[in-house]
Amino acid sequence: MALKADSIIFGCGVFTSPDLGTRPCLAGLSFRKDLKKLGKWECCCGVLGQRAITPVEDEKPLNPSTTVEPQFSGVQRTEHTGFHRDLNSLPKPLSASDLSLSRNGGSKVRVAYQGVPGSYSEDAALKAYPNCETVPCDGFEAAFKAVELWLVDRAVIPIENSVAGSIHRNYDLLLRHRLHIVGEVQLDVNHCLMGVPGIRKEDLKRVLSHPQALDQCEKKLSSLGLTRINTDDTAGAAQIVASECDRETGAVASARAAAIYGLNIIEERIQDDEDNITRFMILAREPIIPGTDRPYKTSIVFSLEEGPGVLFKALAAFALRDINLTKIESRPQRKRPLRIVDDSNKGSPKYFDYLFYIDFQTSMAAPEAQFALGHLQEFAGFLRVLGSYPMEGQ
Repeated sequence: MALKADSIIFGCGVFTSPDLGTRPCLAGLSFRKDLKKLGKWECCCGVLGQRAITPVEDEKPLNPSTTVEPQFSGVQRTEHTGFHRDLNSLPKPLSASDLSLSRNGGSKVRVAYQGVPGSYSEDAALKAYPNCETVPCDGFEAAFKAVELWLVDRAVIPIENSVAGSIHRNYDLLLRHRLHIVGEVQLDVNHCLMGVPGIRKEDLKRVLSHPQALDQCEKKLSSLGLTRINTDDTAGAAQIVASECDRETGAVASARAAAIYGLNIIEERIQDDEDNITRFMILAREPIIPGTDRPYKTSIVFSLEEGPGVLFKALAAFALRDINLTKIESRPQRKRPLRIVDDSNKGSPKYFDYLFYIDFQTSMAAPEAQFALGHLQEFAGFLRVLGSYPMEGQ
């Protein structure tokens, strides 16, 4: 069930009062509007702060799915022949079911990502934190949990791709888990066709990769007449090809994956769209305290009460204050997807009840952002700030 919007759930750590000015608050924040004194806001880190623990949907985390080995004919798993790095020396991905409470005592920032070494997510983690220790996880859920259990300091999770669009699974996980967005990173995707050393593209009969990567390289792969076989991720495809040593099987993955697994790059940038960019979000247990010294982006999620033009009114809260919206995404509520207009349910129309995710280019430390969310609260049944963070490159 959606929370009633008598409070706004904030994780940004800043609130403004006409009496006190701008003050930081290190806890998750809720704001309550004093109806007797218009425009006065108070921090409610006690009782209302506890409400932030309850998600909008009453659902339990999904059980971690079992890993399914890719199945395809004509390729038998064999021991590697030594021309590539010893695969046994690579870190094994964490799973959601086997996360332990141990933690590395080193001083390096530990960053979780989904996939195996050489994945694009690991490339994004290294772009955000060049000297970090990357920790592979076998799924997005495991990466979220690794941060929550203090196994790692950050997680780098893809949220949208310029070709494939939004990654809806991660929008749902954002709502289910109590983590905060503390940054973003954009990665230029370079899909490479690769195989074992000494082969040419004419020798290949099949190619392995993630379904989206295969779709994004459809023209090139079709021109080569290759059979496309899905795997869990791009780097995992490179790992399989390296371990199989099959001269008729190639992979589509990153250049870094080829280097890690000892494969030769046959051709680079084989994607249909030259400009292929994936945007990743950086997650942490605690929010950062936003400032006004540089361009910031703020991400929120909310649901709306019933009424004509209510979405228009909600978005007008930002337009009236010259706040630029950079992203809007709608997702049906999973546990309460249908809203019934007439409680009698006799021939009455039903339609999806949505959650709206919005990114806007303003820091939560700015008064106009706080006033906009106060205005939005008048129409929202639920409102949560996912994070307020510096824009990439700022």
